[in-house]
Amino acid sequence: MDVGADLKNETTKMPIHIAFIIDGNGRWAKKRGLQRSVGHKAGFNRLKKVIRRCFELGIKYVSIYAFSTENWNRPKAEIDGLINIFKKYFDSKSFIANYPDTKVNIMGDYSVFPQDLVDTADDLVARTKQNDKFILNIGVNYGGKDELVRAVNNIIADGLTKVDRNVIDRYLYTAGQPEPDFIIRTSGEQRLSNFMLWQCAYSELYFPKVLWPDFDNKELQKALEVYSKRVRRFGSIKEENTNETEVNI
Repeated sequence: MDVGADLKNETTKMPIHIAFIIDGNGRWAKKRGLQRSVGHKAGFNRLKKVIRRCFELGIKYVSIYAFSTENWNRPKAEIDGLINIFKKYFDSKSFIANYPDTKVNIMGDYSVFPQDLVDTADDLVARTKQNDKFILNIGVNYGGKDELVRAVNNIIADGLTKVDRNVIDRYLYTAGQPEPDFIIRTSGEQRLSNFMLWQCAYSELYFPKVLWPDFDNKELQKALEVYSKRVRRFGSIKEENTNETEVNI
């Protein structure tokens, strides 16, 4: 059976934009007596499969929290290992083979990474910029608060004197995209950790206990089934549920 095939039918509510906080790689490795770097490699192998599956299901926008501004506080060996993984992951030839027709949008100031990684990322962004069937946002050296500070400074630099929500939207890394409908953080931790703070105002949140390297197609299907049952009101109420007796005040 094709896992998740039943999610493609017209009556199943699917997110347009799904975001992942890929947590638990280190703990996955520790449980197996392995180095954390092995967990990160397993996590990125899983990431390739999950992203591909989301696109197969017709989810156009996928966002990934890969490396936060706070992750610099980790041991140097672990950071170096992640940088090496990013170099391979951002290689344009293999990336385009994995995700044809996909535009890559990098969220965060990746200019702080080694120059060869910066060049690789720049090349990937340039080679995919004309694609529009799917959009993949990858957060590296990313933080939601820093994104808002960046937006405000760019607004000031452009001389705008009046700001509303639409203006701020245009200055975010995700300008022109719908906000995430559904944010998944694996490993059981129940917090956003500075991820897409502006964009997540009305996102549905889901916190499975499974560690990221174990988040397979079956877990994705389970998550999407949970999402399909959520009722998103955006501050309003459904007409069919308004049976309260009117009270005159």
